[in-house]
Amino acid sequence: MSDVYYKSIKKITNILLFLENVKNPAYNELVEIELDDGRVVSGQILDAGERFTVIQAFGETTGMHIGTTKVRLTGETAKFTVGEDILGRIFNGLGEPIDGGPMIFQGEKKDINGAPINPYAREEPSEFIQTGVSSIDAMNTLVRGQKLPIFSASGMKHNELAVQIVRQAKILGESEKFAVVFGGIGITSEAANFFKDEFEKSGSLARTVAFLNLSSSPSMERIILPRIALTAAEYLAHDKGMQVLVVLTDMTNYCEGLKEISAAREEVPGRRGYPGYMYTDLASIFERAGKIKNKGGSITQLPILTMPGDDITHPIPDLTGYITEGQIVLSRELEKKGIAPNIDVLTSLSRLMNQGIGTGKTREDHRDVANQLFAAYARGKDLRSLAEVVGEGALSESDKKFVGFYDEFEKRFVNQGYGENRPIAETLDLGWELLSMLDKSEMKRLKEAEISKYGKWKQ
Repeated sequence: MSDVYYKSIKKITNILLFLENVKNPAYNELVEIELDDGRVVSGQILDAGERFTVIQAFGETTGMHIGTTKVRLTGETAKFTVGEDILGRIFNGLGEPIDGGPMIFQGEKKDINGAPINPYAREEPSEFIQTGVSSIDAMNTLVRGQKLPIFSASGMKHNELAVQIVRQAKILGESEKFAVVFGGIGITSEAANFFKDEFEKSGSLARTVAFLNLSSSPSMERIILPRIALTAAEYLAHDKGMQVLVVLTDMTNYCEGLKEISAAREEVPGRRGYPGYMYTDLASIFERAGKIKNKGGSITQLPILTMPGDDITHPIPDLTGYITEGQIVLSRELEKKGIAPNIDVLTSLSRLMNQGIGTGKTREDHRDVANQLFAAYARGKDLRSLAEVVGEGALSESDKKFVGFYDEFEKRFVNQGYGENRPIAETLDLGWELLSMLDKSEMKRLKEAEISKYGKWKQ
């Protein structure tokens, strides 16, 4: 740690300090900023340029003055102390306890700026994670080691869905320990209290590490939180061999923090004002998910983002979709119908689904049932739209059955509420029951052996 204090501040914005003539600054290095009244504020180096060293203060720069405020380099990057004691704890965005418990002293300090998993060292994801949510488990399956984001929008109940998944998620037939790392980024105090209360009431807090960053906290805290959360997840997965599910909400607030810092640094903006490096920055977070060969643990990511203006082509969901292996899309239309969770199975996608389902993983009929449900639901939706134009009387008897299937699929399969935990076998059986509303001759995607074993049609 250096004893040298710099007073060479040349510019102060609402979140950044620009220093001149700093000797050997390092990217991501922590600094201490001493104000005129003796208070000390932490900060981090964002840019170690030849002319200026740019520092992000962990808090407002009010009270800092050019010529009198002093800055000292610590020679260290941000670290988080990991140990088995972190399970059951709640921290803020800087990794400080906010649950009334003690600081974590016993354990190893790990740099939060971890690297993405080397592609050569990756093991292919292949194990099914049961969330208890039929629209995910049956239609857009989550696989261990996958990164599968949830695309929501302002005002939707993605927080309730996140809590439901945290409470219910498990790996079938595994004796290995399962843990959840939850990160709330830029959330309101009401949402933070909701998460804390739900984790405690459901008993899931015992296997959860939670990090909560409030919307009133500095933007830099939003940038740090996902990295601290993933550092905790990497310790539990790679050092302790646990199966870890990481839920991060809301990644849109993270991207807004990136945009704010980029604007303060007067960088040339990219699409819609977001920094041009947002893709690589998001990739540095999402690519820390996965399984490493010859290690028992895994990290599965379920990031949640709200699409600005319900626009799926917005840079945040657009870039996220390029990096991740699919998406779960929440529908405003289904929400208006009172469907909960309001997952649009037709626009959702899990690119790794086939690797985590089938014999020995879920059930041998899983893929074919999902295909038949997709086809029947899509056809029913088209026919429902047609009926609204020409009238239901113009439809054939077969078409009317598909319209009826469309309605029942949403009411009974998608609409299960946020409190029901459906095992995959129950979900698939429900799918067969709904398909029995249609003529057996329409089952083009099911095998005869599957129909004989699981079909609900009267012989």
